[in-house]
Amino acid sequence: MLQRIFQKYTGFLRSLKAVYVLNNLLNIRHLRRNKPLYTRFGLRKSVLAPVGSADFPQHHPDIPWLDRPDAAERLEAHQEFREMEPVLQDKLRQFVRDGFLVLEHFHDAGITDAMNAEVDQLLGAGKAGFNYTGRKIFNLHEQSRLADTHFFRNQSLLRLLSFLLGKPVVPFQSLSFVQGSEQRAHSDSIHMMTEPPGYLIATWSALEDCPEDSGPLFYYPGSHRLPYITTQDYDSGNTRFTIGENSNRRYEDRIASLIREHDLKKQVFLAKRGDVLVWHANLLHGGSAIARPGATRRSIVCHYYAEDVLCYHEMSQRPAILKTRAFSW
Repeated sequence: MLQRIFQKYTGFLRSLKAVYVLNNLLNIRHLRRNKPLYTRFGLRKSVLAPVGSADFPQHHPDIPWLDRPDAAERLEAHQEFREMEPVLQDKLRQFVRDGFLVLEHFHDAGITDAMNAEVDQLLGAGKAGFNYTGRKIFNLHEQSRLADTHFFRNQSLLRLLSFLLGKPVVPFQSLSFVQGSEQRAHSDSIHMMTEPPGYLIATWSALEDCPEDSGPLFYYPGSHRLPYITTQDYDSGNTRFTIGENSNRRYEDRIASLIREHDLKKQVFLAKRGDVLVWHANLLHGGSAIARPGATRRSIVCHYYAEDVLCYHEMSQRPAILKTRAFSW
């Protein structure tokens, strides 16, 4: 698969949209599922062609129920919400207000220890590897049954995520880390966008305690309510045939300006082993600098799309390739 080859590759070919079209052709059986969605959302192009926010000058009005102006009232009136434990109710209220929630001690020590051991074993055997960033292991769940069942397709999490989006979720991608990403503030939507916007959600599971010097996650509460930033909102350099040079850096510069403009306040997440962070598609977040040489921040991130929405990668202008089916809610 070209996509796997490109995980290591950093050269000129990464900027050519034609290369992604070729990868799309190799995945035509998955992308054919998008045809009814293209019709529904008024997209008149081949399922193999590049796709981005510019293709949707007017978004479909079907936005997630908890993104609507009366989300707090809708949540309180929902029968399933009213039957939940008060502690979980408070967490869901926080998700509406701040764009994230934390499930403390969700995974037990035995699971996190086993996951760390399996990551080390797969890396040592060459069955898994880091991408060109040197920090991210893509889709470990494809090699690890433990990662697949306890993290990527955890039934309790899938049920909660489906409730938050108001639709059954489709597990899409996992990213595993040994060290922190040190990534600048960003929204996942610049990489994984939906039409209508907002139908992406993510989890981050701590596989060990994350002290302040290990490069912990940070986020900006309430930033999910800001407008989505797309390649139409900054000088991405995209053309009909190529992805703009330094598009990601220019995007992160735009986000930094947005944070200053709105005087957003950063919070650092000093997670404990087994904690799970659930966050909104548009929450601004990133990875702090690693202050202690050699410090690890073992974790696994999973991204989920909602069922029956159009999914694509905004920055690279390619349709998302979904190989799994929706969770039966």
